[in-house]
Amino acid sequence: MTRLSLTNLPVAPAVDPTAVSVGIVHLGIGAFHRAHQAVVTERAAVATGETRWGITGVSQRSTMVRDQLAPQDGLYSVLERGLGDPSIQVIGSIRDVLTAPEDPEAVVARMADPAVSVVTLTVTEKGYRAAGDGLDLDDPEIQADLAGRPPLTVVGQLAAALARRDEPLTILSCDNLVANGPFLRKLVADYFDALGKVPPAFEASRFPASMVDRIVPATTDADRDEAARMLGVRDEAVVVAEPFLQWVIENDFAGPRPAWERGGAVLTADVAPWEQAKLRMLNATHSMLAYLGALRGYETIAEAVRDEELGGLARQLMTDDVIPTLTPPDGLDLPAYGATVLERFENPALKHRTRQVAMDGSVKLPVRMLGTVRDRLTAGAEPRTISLAVAAWMVYLLRTPDLDDPQAPRLQSTVAGLTDPTKLVDALLSVETIFTPDLRDSTLFRDLLITHTTALLH
Repeated sequence: MTRLSLTNLPVAPAVDPTAVSVGIVHLGIGAFHRAHQAVVTERAAVATGETRWGITGVSQRSTMVRDQLAPQDGLYSVLERGLGDPSIQVIGSIRDVLTAPEDPEAVVARMADPAVSVVTLTVTEKGYRAAGDGLDLDDPEIQADLAGRPPLTVVGQLAAALARRDEPLTILSCDNLVANGPFLRKLVADYFDALGKVPPAFEASRFPASMVDRIVPATTDADRDEAARMLGVRDEAVVVAEPFLQWVIENDFAGPRPAWERGGAVLTADVAPWEQAKLRMLNATHSMLAYLGALRGYETIAEAVRDEELGGLARQLMTDDVIPTLTPPDGLDLPAYGATVLERFENPALKHRTRQVAMDGSVKLPVRMLGTVRDRLTAGAEPRTISLAVAAWMVYLLRTPDLDDPQAPRLQSTVAGLTDPTKLVDALLSVETIFTPDLRDSTLFRDLLITHTTALLH
């Protein structure tokens, strides 16, 4: 079948991709970005007619996305699966893709280009190479960048680009981190402190916080076949997503930007309440269902949430433990939001695998769950259900030999040979990169974890 390209377009785009120039660099050109920020950017371009906000995507690891998009002139489709018939749309906002390991200099040069005024990121929590609330200066990759090699870490790339620029940048993190914008600014500042010099462009740059939400499961061969039937051409880069899409952005920019609000984004003075609600309600529940679902043999989140007991625990997590810790943003009804979260998880058309959601638990746990534990303990409450979610991670770790986690070697050596629930809990609570002293020293939290791990192991 003919491949999707500018000469093989099933429908003429509203904005001619050949007329679009690059004004945005995106680090982490995976499926989520292509189903989220790139879509909102395209919608904004359609609404305004602006052609200066094309995207250069950067892959931090493999050439896969570049190899998929290059023969297609950067075009790809988003296949939306809801409760009704699926729909499909071709997106043309990504104009080229660079692969950092192949040409790190090209990545820095593109971000240093004065025509670029915005850099966005979806590099997952582990891509920031943080330790606690700062940059992990002991990380060998960070050390190599600081020593002067063409940078291969995200923070090193940003720092090198800022060092070359006269104009400030807006650097917009779209990852699931608390106060992700200020956090990223702190990491870049730590990098410059280690170098011993801070460029003027950094001081004038802005790091707005943002919150993103859309379920984007891994694309399968069946998805590619369905997209081909719907388009009439073959798209090797198709991404699958639910109809729901949310992007809340702090209105703090260093210079020109796309009219993202015309594409469906919400601009606000304070992202924090939106972010906390999403991280603690949606992301924590997603992770709990992933761990408990995987332990019960469920392949997808939809299967797990349709389990009567697990679905009940998901509702209980949000109602009993999470909502009491939140201050809702204006216009957001938290119980109604929680119901919507579970409805989205139940979508049988989205085969979001439990093992995919369970990845990188060591960096997700502190962000998604442990703040809720801490707040409930501080309030004198018993964090029973959120402790079950943490215990499920512990047992999942113990029973998953091919663990996908940046701390996998350390975690696996920590639990090697353990079968006693108390020893398992104590061993993992001692991992200081995950659990802070206040949690390690909480008798109530430890007792709850032991109770839950005992039940899960037997």
